[in-house]
Amino acid sequence: MSGCTPLEGPIAVTGDKLAYVIYTSGSTGQPKGVEVTHGNLLNLILWHRNTFGITQNDRASHLAGLGFDAAVWEIWPHLTAGATLVLVDEQARNSSDLLSDWLVKERITVAFAPTILAEPMLGRGWPAGTALRYLLTGGEALHRHPQPGLPFTVVNNYGPTECTVVATSGVIPPSGAAGPPPSIGKAIAQTQIRILNENGLPVAPGQVGEIYVAGTNVARGYRNNPETTAERFVLDTLNPVPGSRMYRTGDLGCFLPDGQIAFRGRVDNQEQIHGHRVETDEIVCALNRHPAIAASAVIARGHACAKSLVAYVVPRETEAPSASGLREFLSATLPHYMVPTAFIRISALPSNANGKLDRGALPDPDAQNRIEDAGYRAPSTPTEERLVQILAPLLGVDRVGADDNFFLLGFHSLLATQVAARVYERFHIQLSLRHLFEAKTVARLAAELDRQLIEKVNSMSDEEVARYLAG
Repeated sequence: MSGCTPLEGPIAVTGDKLAYVIYTSGSTGQPKGVEVTHGNLLNLILWHRNTFGITQNDRASHLAGLGFDAAVWEIWPHLTAGATLVLVDEQARNSSDLLSDWLVKERITVAFAPTILAEPMLGRGWPAGTALRYLLTGGEALHRHPQPGLPFTVVNNYGPTECTVVATSGVIPPSGAAGPPPSIGKAIAQTQIRILNENGLPVAPGQVGEIYVAGTNVARGYRNNPETTAERFVLDTLNPVPGSRMYRTGDLGCFLPDGQIAFRGRVDNQEQIHGHRVETDEIVCALNRHPAIAASAVIARGHACAKSLVAYVVPRETEAPSASGLREFLSATLPHYMVPTAFIRISALPSNANGKLDRGALPDPDAQNRIEDAGYRAPSTPTEERLVQILAPLLGVDRVGADDNFFLLGFHSLLATQVAARVYERFHIQLSLRHLFEAKTVARLAAELDRQLIEKVNSMSDEEVARYLAG
């Protein structure tokens, strides 16, 4: 091409050179670009290949979207070892049952599955000849141990984006009895975990403190954001090597007697929502830009995978904007997983004795304080009614209108697994993630279901139709 200087040979790549930038939520209203170096990535690659014995004979699954750092983990350790990378098909991506069958069929030997998919897979039966050696999981807290007799090893993993995907990892032993949740393992190679108190001093084993990650996998910092970099990437005072750094995760944990680490939640108001780290202050910043909102607060309600965001708004006028209006306003600047499921009208934000927001005093959502939409249209066909019966409990809302965008009511890709499974149980039709993302409303999804049902019935004999209707 004219004006371009041709390359004369390979470009030298050193450990401190930038490998990739991936963005994560920020409390200032702007996302933060995490700069990960080749040295960071190489440490992840070598640890993974050595720990899991990756060779050119392995077949690894690739499920995570390219916008998630888990995709980096799925791709590079396996390709650099000459292993085969197999892309998960669209239907299997959304169902733990279909994913399990796909892993068996494709003879996958190493697979990653997010927690919401992995947990059901730990309790199902697997063929004795399953090729899978390791099932890796992470992204949210794991709540159960695998059942005895699985033909593969289950490994739980933890790590913020700022520490190159994985900071701790541990094999989860099988257990048939109820007990404490699985640990997040121990630090991976060339990595150290510090658990410190508010004064920056190590806590005793069993005591809860903030998790700091030190070592080779700590990223360079945030792109063009020196202030936040200095705040989160701090000097490692426990390392005698000058200039050593550690990343302040904002997560709480404690060391167990065997040296493994138990995750104990967040130290601030950052939340884990459907596999995404979300800083609620970023949502507040966006809400407060609305001309009709005087003040707001956002918290997460529920537990683990069932967590959803609830926004509390103080309107400037007597009447607050509609819920759909607020969702549309936020959707212009925020990704769908950061748009609250419910909006609650309050007269003022409660405060504690120190003048700070008293989150514990925020009221529970109910029919009296919830902001609703005036343009609600009830489902009008049997298919629409059954879809609403499926969606409303999963979304944690009282009702879903036929024309409501269910993504703006809190729907997300992780819920697609449950919706697809329940639709299959009721209609014997397998929905793909594409169908759900393209439909967005109950009315359009019902139309797609009716279309597939008509096609299915038209292809059947009279006897098959009778059995189908009876079933």
